[in-house]
Amino acid sequence: MKNLLFSIFLIFSFFSFSQSVKYTLGMSKPQNHYFEVEMQLENFKDKEINLKLPVWAPGSYLVREFSKNINLVRAQDENGKALEIEKVTKNNWKIVRNKAKKITVNYEVYAFELTVRTSFLDLSHGFVSGSGVFMYVDGYKNLSGQLNIIPYYDFKKISTSLDQVSESIAQDGSFGFVFSNYDELIDCPIEIGNHTVFSFNAANVEHTVAIYGIGNYILSDLQRDMAKIVEAATDVFGQNPNKKYTFIIHNVVDGQGGLEHANSSTLSVNRWSYEGADYLDFLSLVVHEYFHLWNVKRIRPKELGPFDYDQENYTSLLWVMEGFTSYYDKLLMLRAGFYTPEKFLSKLQGSINYVEGTIGSRVQPLAHASFDAWIKAYRTNENSSNTQMTYYSRGATMAALFDALIIEKYDATKCLDHFLQILYDKYYIKLNRGFTDDEFKSELEAFLDTDLDSFFKDYIDGVMVPKYEEILSKIGVKLAATTSEKSSFGANCENVSGKLMVQTIKSNSTAESAGLSVNDEIIAFETFRVDKASFEAFVSGMVAGDQFYLMISRDDIVQVLTVEMQNALSTSYLLELDSTEANSKKRNYWLRTLD
Repeated sequence: MKNLLFSIFLIFSFFSFSQSVKYTLGMSKPQNHYFEVEMQLENFKDKEINLKLPVWAPGSYLVREFSKNINLVRAQDENGKALEIEKVTKNNWKIVRNKAKKITVNYEVYAFELTVRTSFLDLSHGFVSGSGVFMYVDGYKNLSGQLNIIPYYDFKKISTSLDQVSESIAQDGSFGFVFSNYDELIDCPIEIGNHTVFSFNAANVEHTVAIYGIGNYILSDLQRDMAKIVEAATDVFGQNPNKKYTFIIHNVVDGQGGLEHANSSTLSVNRWSYEGADYLDFLSLVVHEYFHLWNVKRIRPKELGPFDYDQENYTSLLWVMEGFTSYYDKLLMLRAGFYTPEKFLSKLQGSINYVEGTIGSRVQPLAHASFDAWIKAYRTNENSSNTQMTYYSRGATMAALFDALIIEKYDATKCLDHFLQILYDKYYIKLNRGFTDDEFKSELEAFLDTDLDSFFKDYIDGVMVPKYEEILSKIGVKLAATTSEKSSFGANCENVSGKLMVQTIKSNSTAESAGLSVNDEIIAFETFRVDKASFEAFVSGMVAGDQFYLMISRDDIVQVLTVEMQNALSTSYLLELDSTEANSKKRNYWLRTLD
């Protein structure tokens, strides 16, 4: 009996005195754009406790230095005595515990950047992107805890995928939510305000949609069409990993796209995006972010979870994570009935022409574009188009080629869906981890029963133009490549404050050969003063070999350049469905709809 009581005592002691963390989020004066954060830390035994704030937001591959928005951090013990706190790095605050059993930490977060990856607060609403708001105790990210939100008195709604403790409001006016670990806390964005909320059930999952801002949307259309997207995406894998899912939509002047999370997503769109072609683009964005709940959040490179929040998390596989998803945001629009086969083919054609028409595609390999996303993709400059390519569009073209190779291999009984199912089952369901670059390539080689060394060398780690015509012809798609040569100036110029300014210059172009530079002001063509329209009219009349003079101002020094027009080569691709019966079975399988 004594042994039993002692065991019960030990269990009780463990749960009574184990570490715990609790957050309270306030916003008492939204017009100053500050979220007020309080952390309550109990039963930590470390002599020194290090609090850290991430430097980046998962899904957005750029170090954003969120700690720049943090003001003075204060800490006190259970008796209200201030504890010594020191900022030891840009995102690390060290607290000397002094035997305190309970520590209260307070700090403010300036939030005035309304994007899908940053936080915002004003009198109209609050949006919380957790990685820039909530600190964590270094070494204890796996702790579960509670978040209490005290909304501004005029804010009546809170939308998030965090589990709510109860429907009722606590005495302090707060709403209580729980999280299983820090990763989950910051992976659940929070919308607070008076937004529109509606729900729908699809794929046996309850979906909540929170819409901030006015717009020309029709709720019944969104309920119907977003449900179709959910069903089409779930059909790829045969199962949906969530019991509930939250969409947060911001209707703004200048939409920035979307950001994925494990059981939610945030979409930022122009408020008048709900008609015609713009509406299809909106639905395609919904597809893209929703498909990420499998591809990226669960099917992932090992570098993308668990995360290192202190620094860049490099991977060469963003072309799979974002590129494959970009392919499926077109393919699923077809399967869900929003695109015709011709529209889908036109979208794929646009991706190919965009990629192969970019000078940087012959300079930066696809794997390098993924790895260097941290320093290049989100930090473009006037020379980026000459040296970079996008792993989104180029990755989408690779996905299309792999899809075609798989359909050919399995005679229209399997497609890229089935390969993704293998990755999902093996690495997420069974192993619960990400894969390495070598593992991804090996899995694909095994599935295709083909050595892909040369394919990866040429198209993933190299910059060669893929054999689009040869591969796509296997599934009934005709591709015609047309190469033309015509005169080209090779500089983009814009009217800026009444001056015609050079914005970008193409490598090996007429403009570059003439010595023109970015930030030059073009004053005159020959003896004629020009603006953008007149300059383009003059230049368009020139053919290869023609010479002319440009008067420019560089650093307020006027000079004259002699220009000789040159020709430039360009290749465009046209995709058409092959109407013959040769590959009709494979073509129809590739373009099948859910019907």
